[in-house]
This record gives sequence, C-alpha cells and structure tokens, in this order.
Amino acid sequence: MPERARPTARDVAELAGVSVATVSYVLNGREGRYGTGTRERVEAAVRELGYAPNSAARGLRRRRTDQVCLVVGSLGVPSNDLLARQLHQAADQAGYGVITLLVDSESRAHRACDLLLTGIADGAVISDPFDCLGQERLAQLARNGLSLVVLDNAVTPHGFDVVRAPEREACGQALDALLSQGRRRLAFVGQESDLSGRSSESQRLAAYHDALERHGIAVDQRLVVPGADDRADSYWAVTGLLQLEDRPDAVYCASDRAAVSAIWAVRDAGLSVPLDVAVLGTGNLREGEITRPALSTVGQPHLDYTEVVRLLFDRLSGAVPPEDREVVIPWTFIRRGST
Repeated sequence: MPERARPTARDVAELAGVSVATVSYVLNGREGRYGTGTRERVEAAVRELGYAPNSAARGLRRRRTDQVCLVVGSLGVPSNDLLARQLHQAADQAGYGVITLLVDSESRAHRACDLLLTGIADGAVISDPFDCLGQERLAQLARNGLSLVVLDNAVTPHGFDVVRAPEREACGQALDALLSQGRRRLAFVGQESDLSGRSSESQRLAAYHDALERHGIAVDQRLVVPGADDRADSYWAVTGLLQLEDRPDAVYCASDRAAVSAIWAVRDAGLSVPLDVAVLGTGNLREGEITRPALSTVGQPHLDYTEVVRLLFDRLSGAVPPEDREVVIPWTFIRRGST
C-alpha cells in the first residue's frame, strides 16, 4: 500500500471550506476577517486530517527557526544541568525550543560550528571548557547572524556577549586561606579540561600553581591527578593519594562533586576532615551544604544563570542587535567545615 501523503494547508482549507490564507491566520493566531465558527471549522479539519505545519518551511519564510542551542563541554554536570533548566524555562516562555550540542573534542567542535552556520538556531549559549570554539569561530558565528552568549574568561566580545567568572582570583584567596593554616602537602584533583592541555589556560590549575609559589612550596606532580569530572573517579583518585607515604594534608578539587567524593575517601581511609586532610571544592553546589562536614568551596554565592539567559533573549528580541556586552559574575570563597 502506498504511503499516505502528508496533509497540507490546502487540504485543511478544502475540508473547512475556507481559503488557505484563512487557515494560516487561524493557525498562527493572527487577526483576520473570520468568525468563531470559521476558526472552529479550521481547527476541526486540522484534527480530522492530523495536519501539522511544516516548521522548516515556516522558518525559511520567516528567516527564523524559533530554536536556541546550548553548547557545552560535558553532560551530567550539575552547573550545566542548571544552565539547561533555566534556558529551557526562558525558551518556553518566549516560544523557543532548545537544542543541546556536546563539544568535548575538536571534531565535535567543527561539527557544532558547521551546524550553527547552517542556521539550525537563532541563538546559542556556549560554555566550552576545552576552548574548541575559539575567538575566530565565535566571531564567524556572530557575523552569520547568530545571537550568541559565551561563558569564557579569555575571549573578547565581538558581535556577541561574554560572561566571565573571576575564578583564578577567588580560588587563589581560598587556597591562601588553606595554606596559611600550615598545610604543606596540597593535592589538586583536576578536570580533563584542566589537565589535557586542550584548554588555553585552566583558571583553577593556574590558581593552584600560583598559591604554591606564593607560599614557597614546590609542585609535586604526584599530587596533581585527574578525576574531577566523575564522582567515582575522584573517589579513587583521592584514595590513591592517601596511600602515598607522604600523603597530602589538603585536597583542592576542581569541582564540588569531586570534593564530596574526596570527603568520603578521606573518611573511608580512617582519617578526619579537616583535622587530618582539609578538602576544598569549586562551584558551590547545594550538595556541599549537607555533607559532613559541610564543604568549603569557591563559586557564585548562589549558583544562577538567569543573567546569562537574559542576555541571550535580549539579543533575540531586539530589532537592532545590542552592543557587545561583557558581564562579570562574582565568585567568592565560601568557608565551611571541611577546611
């Protein structure tokens, strides 16, 4: 049996006994010279035929897709999850859909850039810890008409907005407070983007090196390990550090989820936090408030991406694109029981 042809607006018009233009007016909620009875006939015809407007064709006519993209370097990260939720909430209110693109390699970055250049979305929020989408690619996307907000501490706004977080300074303050207690064996549990060399500069690793230098402590590469991207990996990474003959007396983790696992690892080794080993996290996730002891961390006083989302929809709603904007979201040291 041949496949049934997809119903068209003309089919709806014929069944309802109206013009194609009237069908368009009704379905798009536009005012027209039609009464309630006409609208009801059109809606009944739509239901009977199972008609759905061709969104791609409609987007071409309007030169809009009613889609925005979220471009991130990893999934399942609590901060990225919050960003996604807040972007979805704002998109729902504005009548947009959300597409998520994962950029955790150079090849995926090229693919994401190509997709965005084809016009799959009207705007995007980009949070790329690997710096796969650098200054030139971002500027190219903006020139192509993409409304763009970038979470980055290095790129310069050029046709797009940049949101920065002064991670290095805030982490440095926290590490100074930690080392001022007399701790001399400070370990660093980093994310892949910190230790892979793909990122142009890891703010958190740089803060670690800066602090050791300020306090006259040589870097021991045995104490610099990966694991902050995964809870289990961080647990085993810290467990391994604690088995060293000259074990660390403090652990600085590049994520709060790693720091929570570090507390578990220290306690499972029969040691005390912070008496034997102090633990410092990064990100200020709410989970850190309910660990025992509560987790000391560095981050926004209250994790929130409302400003990021507002910048994007400002650009999308404006008849004239706003000037390049640079927004700084303050970070601070939040001292709790683990240090």
